[in-house]
Amino acid sequence: MPARPVVETAPLPSLPHWEQTPADLPEAVRQIKAALRARIAASGRTAEEVFAVVERQVAAEVAEITAARERGERVWPVIDYADIEAGKVSAEARALLRRRGCLVVRGHFGRDQALRWDRDIVNYVESNRFFQNYRGPGDDFFGSVGSKPEIYPIYWSPAQMRARQSDRMARVQAFLNGFWKHESGGVQWFDPGRDSLYPDRIRRRPPGTDSGGLGTHLDPGTLDLWMTQAYQKAFRHLFDGTVEQYDPWDAAWRTAGPQYPGTTMCSAFRTFQGWTALSDMARDQGVLHTVPIPGAMAYLMLRPLLGDVPDDDMCGVTVNQVFPASHRWQPLLLQALTGIPDVRAGDSVWWHCDLIHGVAPVTNQRGWGNVMYIPAAPWCPRNERYAASVREAFASGSSPSDFPAEHYERTWANRFQPRDLNDAGRRGLGLH
Repeated sequence: MPARPVVETAPLPSLPHWEQTPADLPEAVRQIKAALRARIAASGRTAEEVFAVVERQVAAEVAEITAARERGERVWPVIDYADIEAGKVSAEARALLRRRGCLVVRGHFGRDQALRWDRDIVNYVESNRFFQNYRGPGDDFFGSVGSKPEIYPIYWSPAQMRARQSDRMARVQAFLNGFWKHESGGVQWFDPGRDSLYPDRIRRRPPGTDSGGLGTHLDPGTLDLWMTQAYQKAFRHLFDGTVEQYDPWDAAWRTAGPQYPGTTMCSAFRTFQGWTALSDMARDQGVLHTVPIPGAMAYLMLRPLLGDVPDDDMCGVTVNQVFPASHRWQPLLLQALTGIPDVRAGDSVWWHCDLIHGVAPVTNQRGWGNVMYIPAAPWCPRNERYAASVREAFASGSSPSDFPAEHYERTWANRFQPRDLNDAGRRGLGLH
């Protein structure tokens, strides 16, 4: 966006904030919306004018993406792992990644290695009678996909941990972290070269599956994005009349504040969400889709302030549910929803933490659809705090505290052990 002239003005009115979930949510929503509108107005602009700036920018990007898709061009950036390792990623590829906020890394791991990991995970769960003891989905969100099970609540298999602590994973995570502004105002908001090894689950979807997919949503938080002081500072340019300066790649304040608890929350700060393919997957077989516009977060944050949204509603965002993106409130954004290209086992897929994303439904799936979820979650105060609970879960084989308390692996003797940690693994768990 073009820069706007800086005009000296009186201090803007402060915002109310709730560092814990408000007891009266509708009243808190009414208060924060009125305060945000008043703060924007004190800057000399209206909420509608500020939103219009963002809408024009986003509309141009939506048009570019839909036109590329109609021409049959690939929308998702694709970079070879070998180029990342050699430091030879072109300026053009970097610029596209920054603009789209998503990436497929070809050959992140060797295909044979990924297929071995897939077989190892099967052996791991079968040797521990997981299917005989499986109690059904532990949460309502992933429970909606329909196949049983599709998301395995497994965290500590040797395959997952070896991938998390591998040099190849660390190299890609550091490359992706480097797109973020991680220092400002004398503060290092995160360490781009150190990951926190955020433990997540695996997905195994067999051939022939009918799956309902996952609706479009995003994961950085819910009402806390408007209501806590740290996030109010993170999104400061949206609410102080300087919307042209908003940068979706600026980590300032994102790694410091609290997040309202909920069964679908992520306690960690992730620069990118990601998964590593454990099977070949065709692009029309129920795969990940994103709205590849990092700046669309500004649209999502400002949209509830328009006059057509009830005063006690944030376009459907509330606590203890994922942040929804819908045709009712954000139809423009969803025009740009675009799926990944074909991937092979060993490729990895990444998307900026603010991107709207979902998983397409599939009927009678051809081939397997297997992934292990590994994000880029760099070391920072927020992730350091969460690492303490991760260490406890790792030591006991428990489900990490961000996830349903299912704890299948506690008695599994062949889970990954502390003695198997390498230096990156120990650092990622905060052990040194």
